[in-house]
Amino acid sequence: MTPHNGSTYSVLRIAKRVAEMAGAINKDCQGRRLDVVVAMDRSFMFAADLVRHLKGPVACYFAPAEMRDIERGGKPQRELFFRSWPAHKGRDVLLVDAVLDTGITQEFLLRRIGESQPRSVRLAVLLDKTAGRRVAIEPDYFGFRTASNGMWVGYGLSGPSGIEGNLGVLRSTGGSAAKNSKVRRRKKQK
Repeated sequence: MTPHNGSTYSVLRIAKRVAEMAGAINKDCQGRRLDVVVAMDRSFMFAADLVRHLKGPVACYFAPAEMRDIERGGKPQRELFFRSWPAHKGRDVLLVDAVLDTGITQEFLLRRIGESQPRSVRLAVLLDKTAGRRVAIEPDYFGFRTASNGMWVGYGLSGPSGIEGNLGVLRSTGGSAAKNSKVRRRKKQK
């Protein structure tokens, strides 16, 4: 399911894909307890809809991120910090994130979860953006796949101005996230 720039996924199409993903997850878990770890604030809508379709016992955990601007080697950098959450020893764990882009954050979280020796660890994402991948990681379950590096809004994903996350649809803006941010900044300066 690969869209073109400017594409929109409707409420019904999103709901259908989320239900299909949940069906595959249910098949893989075979009724065992599933610990769902929700990554980042932007994933809450997708996670809520996905969890409602899961059969069997589910425990939800959130991995809220805190961003900090630091200086390393005289250069400013932004780092993401995650608080700890309970151990998942011997359990099936599903990491849920809205977008898989570079894969760096998801790879880090999967390693962190793996340290507690779970029975299994899987990754479910709503949007798999393959063009920006910087690490070797593939989702076990994905809603939609795109080769575009463009920005997406709606269904919990906010645009550069922090709005549009409440849209029921998932819409590609067609440009890159960096480009969209620059355009909006220029408009504000005028």
